[in-house]
Amino acid sequence: MKCNEIISVLERLAPERCACSWDNPGLLAGRTDKEVGKILLTVDADDKTVHTAQETGADMIISHHPLIFKAVRQVTDEDFIGRRLIGMIRSDISYYAMHTNYDSAPGCMADIVAARMGIADGAPLEEMGEENGALYGIGKIGSLARPVKGMDLARSVKERFGLPFVTVYGSGLWEKEPVRIAAVCPGSGGSTIGEAVRKGAQVLVTGDISHHEGIDAAAQGLMIIDAGHYGLEHVFMRAVESYLRRELPKEIVIEKMPLEFPAVVI
Repeated sequence: MKCNEIISVLERLAPERCACSWDNPGLLAGRTDKEVGKILLTVDADDKTVHTAQETGADMIISHHPLIFKAVRQVTDEDFIGRRLIGMIRSDISYYAMHTNYDSAPGCMADIVAARMGIADGAPLEEMGEENGALYGIGKIGSLARPVKGMDLARSVKERFGLPFVTVYGSGLWEKEPVRIAAVCPGSGGSTIGEAVRKGAQVLVTGDISHHEGIDAAAQGLMIIDAGHYGLEHVFMRAVESYLRRELPKEIVIEKMPLEFPAVVI
């Protein structure tokens, strides 16, 4: 099966038109006519991923985060982006990224994470449009199927996503009464705090929260559970694997990079 045929299958899941205007999803390196027998899924197209693809004979890398965000003025081995691109091109590996289109598309990242958290009747936290009759956008907000106290929810997030740790701002906010309305924004969600407050969320589960974002959110009655950027988004690999196994011929091999949290607490 050719690379462009696999891209068409991925487009049915998360069309590139669902991406944010600043984003850069799509085929970022390699040949559209590349015959693909093995796919490697990853969150980030880092050095370890490129080396693994080369060593295992992968024909295509599919990542969540794009390796290229801004214009590239030169491609050499003197910087990490150029080094990875050269490695992929020399090994004839096609490279495709699914970023905010996968974050926002119906049935993809936001929906998967919200369902694992137990959010029912969810709606996009930040609406972007409509796709096949369903609203889509960044994040999700809705009622918890089982209301719980704030710190119990934090422990549940840590357990359900297999996280080594979470960081909580406003830890004392929802201990006397339970959390009923929760929002989630996988990845970096500091920009969604205002919308979460406006829509009545008691808790926002996200990543990459700064000190001031955290304490300012708590001052507005919004508890923040910072699960890390990778912490929620690692579900990308398993979910896309399941989708591709249903949609692609059985002879195509699909492998995933192992879970490896980039941050540790010592």
